[in-house]
Amino acid sequence: MSLLRITGPGRVVAADGRAFAVVEHGGRWHVVDADCPHNRGPLEHGWIRDGLLVCPSHWYRFDLGTGECDVSPQHRLGVYPVVERDGVRYADVGDPPAPLSWSERLRAHARGE
Repeated sequence: MSLLRITGPGRVVAADGRAFAVVEHGGRWHVVDADCPHNRGPLEHGWIRDGLLVCPSHWYRFDLGTGECDVSPQHRLGVYPVVERDGVRYADVGDPPAPLSWSERLRAHARGE
């Protein structure tokens, strides 16, 4: 488990280099992947409409609770739970993914990932 301190809205980078977007909506804090899975749009510049985070690049919309995209089901956003300890907010962003081998990278590239 890797905890990331949340100080306010915007883009935050973990010690391992992963980036996350922090948004507040309806009195609740949400932490999601920083870049849109569709075309890498900066989600910290997005807006919330009808409870969905809208990417500023191509207007893909993501559910803040599940990460599901209502425009394109094959695109899913990583969402991370926010906890409060002693008055400080943290996001549990988990451990970084294991590095891919060259063959795994090539296969992922061939799939368009």
